[in-house]
Amino acid sequence: METLRSGSWREGSGETPLVTRSRAIDAVSFRAVLSAFDSPRAVWTAPDEPTVVGCEAAATLVADRGIDDRFAAVRNAADDLFAAFDAGATPAPARPRLFGGFAFHDDHDPDGGWEGFPAGYFFLPRVQVARDGEDAWLTVTAVDPDDPDAVEDRLDALVDELRELPAPGPTVDPPGVAERRPTTSKAEWRDQIDAALERIGQGGLQKVVLAQALDVALDSSLSVPDALARLRTTYPDCYRFLVDPDESGRSFFGATPERLVSLSGRELKTEALAGSTGRGDTPEEDEWLARDLLGSEKDVHEHRLVVDAVRDQLSPFAASVRTGQRTVRKLDSVQHLRTPISAELVDVEHVLDLVEALHPTPAVGGLPPDLAWRTIRETETFERGWYAAPVGWFDAAGNGTFTVAIRSAVANGNDATLFAGAGIVADSDADREWDEVQLKYRPMLDTLE
Repeated sequence: METLRSGSWREGSGETPLVTRSRAIDAVSFRAVLSAFDSPRAVWTAPDEPTVVGCEAAATLVADRGIDDRFAAVRNAADDLFAAFDAGATPAPARPRLFGGFAFHDDHDPDGGWEGFPAGYFFLPRVQVARDGEDAWLTVTAVDPDDPDAVEDRLDALVDELRELPAPGPTVDPPGVAERRPTTSKAEWRDQIDAALERIGQGGLQKVVLAQALDVALDSSLSVPDALARLRTTYPDCYRFLVDPDESGRSFFGATPERLVSLSGRELKTEALAGSTGRGDTPEEDEWLARDLLGSEKDVHEHRLVVDAVRDQLSPFAASVRTGQRTVRKLDSVQHLRTPISAELVDVEHVLDLVEALHPTPAVGGLPPDLAWRTIRETETFERGWYAAPVGWFDAAGNGTFTVAIRSAVANGNDATLFAGAGIVADSDADREWDEVQLKYRPMLDTLE
C-alpha cells in the first residue's frame, strides 16, 4: 500500500499531526478555482449536500493491484492519517474530506486509457472550497506543518488569492466530436448477449450487466470544468463528479443518477436504479413510456432483483431496512425505475465498509455477484476501469457519500472514452439492449458535441 505521494506523513505512525483551518468567504466560481490550482483536483456535487472542489494534495492514499482488500487498505491508511487530527473550529460543510474512488474490478491494471487511476485512489486536498446555499468556505489542510500557525498564514494568503481570481467568463462551446469508434460492433454485441442468455438458461446466473465503451476523437481540446458546467445545467439533480489524479491531463467525470451509499452516523441511504426506457417527444408520449416501464414484466423483474440484493447486502449491518415506493426517475434522455432504500445500522460503521458490501450492486454487476463478475470479465471487449465503480468522499468520522460512476467518461485532451451498459435477464432482446446502451451514451455525448 503506497500511502503517500506527497508530503511527509509516515505510514503507520499514527502520530503525525494533520492540521486544518477554515474560513467563510465570498462565493467564488468553481471553474476559476479549478483553473487556478494544480492536480490532483476533484469536484463533488450531490443533492442535499454542499458542493465541494478540492485541489492539490496534502496526502494521497493508493491501493495498487494485488492488495488483498483494497477497501480495508484505504480505510486503515485513512485512520492513520486522521489519528492526530486538529480540525480547529471547522464548520461541518467545510470539514476536510478524502476524494477518490475504486476500479470496478479488484485486478484492475491502470494502463492505456486508465493511466493514473489505480485499483483505489484518494487524496486529501490542500485547498478545498465548499458552497452550501449562499454560504461558502475555504479550507486549508497540511500534514505535519513546521508551524501550525503557518496553516493560518496560508489561509490568509489564499483568501486574498481567491478574491482576486478573474471571472471565468461564459461557458465555452462543446469541443465537437470528429470521430466515434465503438469498442463493440452490433454483431459482437448480439454474440455477447446470446452467450449471456445461454448461461442464464443453464441456471445459476440470473442477471449480468454487459457494457460497451465508445472512443471519441474531439475537434478541439476538452475543457472539463466547462463540461461539468454544462452537465450542471442539464442534470441538476444528479451526482456530478470529477477526479483528476495527476498532471497527465486524464480526468474521469460524469453526471450519474445512482447513489451507492450515503452514511451519517448510523443512518444509511441508498437506492435501486434498474430498468430503463427513453423519453417521449411529447408529454403524453413521455407518460405512456413511464407507465409502460412501470408495467414491464422484464424491467420490473430486473428491478426487483436489485432491490432484494441490496437488502441482503445490508442485512449484516442493519437493525432495520426500509424500502420506499417504486417510482420512475426522469432524466434528460432516459427514464429509470427507482426504489429508495434506507437503514439504521446496529453499530457505527465506516462508509468504506458499506461501499465494499454493496459494490457492485446488481444494477451494474449482476446476480449472483461472483458469477456475474466472471461473465463480465470473459465477455466485455474493453477495460471498465472506474466505470460503474464507487466514486465519492469520506471524512475523519467515516461518514461520506459514494455514487455509482455511470453516465461517465475518461478524457485526455482531444480524446475521450464514454461508457454505458444494460442489464441482461432471461427475456432480454439484443437489439433492444443495444438501443438502450446508445441512449445512455447521450448525457456525455451531448456535453461533447
